[in-house]
Amino acid sequence: MFRTDKERAVQFGEYMVSRKATVRATAAAFGVSKSTVHKDLTEQLPDISPRLYKSVRKILEENKEQRHIRGGLATKHKYELAKNK
Repeated sequence: MFRTDKERAVQFGEYMVSRKATVRATAAAFGVSKSTVHKDLTEQLPDISPRLYKSVRKILEENKEQRHIRGGLATKHKYELAKNK
């Protein structure tokens, strides 16, 4: 699938930017762990493609800011389902 780790990091970055995907969604799409995606994006991509890294960093920051909202909505949904049973 990937010839080198550098190619993998670029593919992760391009996927994330084109879809505004989360690390979890990117990992699922490529069949790798979230740790692998995050490590490639934060440690390798800045040296390989600074411009792409800048776009990825922006998405990572947006996702980080929204994380607590998503978690709250998921918990709310969980309890609404339990209440309706």
